[in-house]
Amino acid sequence: MHNLQDTITAPATPAGVSALAVIRVSGAHAIAIANQCFDKNIENAEGYTIHYGHIVDDTVRIDEVLLSVFRNPHSYTGEDSVEISGHGSPYITRRIIETLLKNGARMAEPGEFTLRAFLNQKLDLAQAEAVADMISSNSEASLQMALSQMRGGFSKDIAVLRQELIDFAALIELENDFGEEDVEFADREGLKVLIAKLLTQIEKLRSSFAAGNVLKNGINTVLAGKPNAGKSTLLNALLNEERAIVSEIAGTTRDTIEEVFTLNGMQFRLIDTAGLRESSDTIEQIGVGKTKESMRKAELLVYLFDLSTTTPAQLGEELKALPPSGQTIVVANKAEIGRYTLSDWPESTVFISAKELEIQPLLSELERVASHYELGNETVINNARHADALAKSSEALQKVLHGLDHGLTSDMVALDIRNALFQLGLITGEVTNDEVLDSIFTRFCIGK
Repeated sequence: MHNLQDTITAPATPAGVSALAVIRVSGAHAIAIANQCFDKNIENAEGYTIHYGHIVDDTVRIDEVLLSVFRNPHSYTGEDSVEISGHGSPYITRRIIETLLKNGARMAEPGEFTLRAFLNQKLDLAQAEAVADMISSNSEASLQMALSQMRGGFSKDIAVLRQELIDFAALIELENDFGEEDVEFADREGLKVLIAKLLTQIEKLRSSFAAGNVLKNGINTVLAGKPNAGKSTLLNALLNEERAIVSEIAGTTRDTIEEVFTLNGMQFRLIDTAGLRESSDTIEQIGVGKTKESMRKAELLVYLFDLSTTTPAQLGEELKALPPSGQTIVVANKAEIGRYTLSDWPESTVFISAKELEIQPLLSELERVASHYELGNETVINNARHADALAKSSEALQKVLHGLDHGLTSDMVALDIRNALFQLGLITGEVTNDEVLDSIFTRFCIGK
């Protein structure tokens, strides 16, 4: 990262032609630099005020703008900041940036505004990562989870865990200071009870990662079945567009087709696959292999069968042959020409007609699946870095318990407690290093 004492600038809106463009400036000299580029004096402007005027380069007017002033520490970054709202011409945006640079600002690095917010204690590291999640959210579920993380619920949980451990660690460290006197300030049995409680809480957070990952990225859903069962027709019906080629010729789909389908705020990452059958065609064999691999990785398998050609006995054999996967919904397609009565099929079978767009029974089942991932009041994590830190802190606490059970000395127990505290501190940023910060903030867009 560059010198954090510099005043930085960057466009906060995406590149391209639009009605408006916003340019951010932040740093100790943000207001002074903006003042040199503005045809009205804002040097002594109060925070939270908006000023109408023109951006000028010497005597040349560049654009008619609204300029918002934020005084430290009451800004996103905790520094003096200015936001310039102008017309959305890429040329105008570039000229305004050039003028700001000429008067003393420098271009911001990716994520540098949020990095400064973190360093100025406007938000912790977990909340900063939630900012990136909110920007990239593409469903109501992922947005609400990011907002929950930004409000600091997860950070508060981690803070409580750390503080309880710190209070006890202080007594262990005190014993080390009086090592020659052979005294114990910390109740070993009490420490065991505390560690057991912390392990339970950490495991609860860790176990939420799978659900959090689904809320963030969507439910990995595979459409599978025999050739001509109607998988591609169903995909098109769900998406309400002709995304996949539909043909009466068996084996039309040779490779996986992936699309995103949103239902009541939850994303389903749909994967249309090659039909499951034995084939001498090399290409089709590869496609079937990919189908089985996708099924093994699926969180949800939607298995279609042709109600007009499949017998209950055949369906039973097909289901037995399926590779292990997550939840499975068995769907009887072509109900408009199907045979047999409802009682002939498994009780949970869903009956649809993809061709006639009669798919509401399946949509109801998908809604049921999505309801299992709804956000309640409990904290849910969706960040692999957090999950890894929780796993390592749990491992360190397990070593603490082992040490207490086997009579290890205070200094050895203290080492494992420090490691657990270190791992928990990595999550919220009480403990960090430049490599971690670079890894996190360089993934942000340049204006954030």
